Amino acid sequence: MGSTSDKAKGHANQAVGKAKRGVGKAVGNDRLQAEGGAQEAKGKVQKAVGDVKSAAKDATNKAAAAINKKL
Repeated sequence: MGSTSDKAKGHANQAVGKAKRGVGKAVGNDRLQAEGGAQEAKGKVQKAVGDVKSAAKDATNKAAAAINKKL
């Protein structure tokens, strides 16, 4: 999975998790609140993975550009 895909899925999971948590809180459903919190956390991790992949790709591209300048 690419960095953009990870970030998009992360944002989606965060949004759905936040909504679940809010609905769970509104109706007094502790299980739904917990599921929402877990899904929101999963989204944060997915987004972080996407950020790391993006940073690694940028660093690799910068290193390749520096090498190509020296050639």
